[in-house]
Amino acid sequence: MSGRLAGKTAVVVGAGQTPGETIGNGRATAILFAREGATVLCVDRRLDSAAETVAMIEAEGGDASAYEADITQEAACQALAAEAKARLRRIDILHNNVGIGRGDSSLTQLDEAVFDRIITANLKGMWLTIKHVVPLMREQESGGAIVNISSMAAVAASNLIAYGMSKAGVNKLTRATAAANTRYMIRCNGIMPGLMDTPMAVGGNAAARGRSTDDIRAARDAQVPLGRKMGTAWDVAYAALFLASDEAKFITGAILPVDGGMSAGVG
Repeated sequence: MSGRLAGKTAVVVGAGQTPGETIGNGRATAILFAREGATVLCVDRRLDSAAETVAMIEAEGGDASAYEADITQEAACQALAAEAKARLRRIDILHNNVGIGRGDSSLTQLDEAVFDRIITANLKGMWLTIKHVVPLMREQESGGAIVNISSMAAVAASNLIAYGMSKAGVNKLTRATAAANTRYMIRCNGIMPGLMDTPMAVGGNAAARGRSTDDIRAARDAQVPLGRKMGTAWDVAYAALFLASDEAKFITGAILPVDGGMSAGVG
């Protein structure tokens, strides 16, 4: 532990994960923030999954607690912000990691209910957490850092219409939040992961397509320019650590690709 977040508090939304053989972005970030000295509130719609993350943090000597919230509901986000303030006394870092894509499809095949579900979880939910946490950060008069997890799907061609649209919206939300809060010293930045070896991305794809995880993993690895191998949740977590830390105190409104060079060929 180098203490890059020593003395800070962090709310990690989406700190649980889909069961699988690897680790997810939210869980890895919560663990890393705690390793670097932050007190972490692990938030997830599944309390048992958030509690698993807390147990992993506590096993390493870190400080964390779990909280259940469905961020697609405004009342739940309002309650989350209040509970975070009560438990942590202040909110230095808000990390937004929730993202779903199950059932997404092409422009003409996408079901309306699926579109609504994905946009609500990925974009509306992120806006709602920011809406209710930012006023508390402003009251602190010492600033704060918000990190939003977007995706390369926001800028790359894809047949996953709702997911890509939701993540493009996350990029816009990130920049709008950054612009609106500079005078409060609240920074807001985003991360665009590319192909990552996480339970949702690999295991979820395998289940949806009826293929083995090894098969899906090999196909995804082959698409990555840098070393022909996907990144891991730790790559996303370390990028988030930098953006959340004082090392990035002069950075706001940035969208950082963490993608093994995939975005180098876009645009």
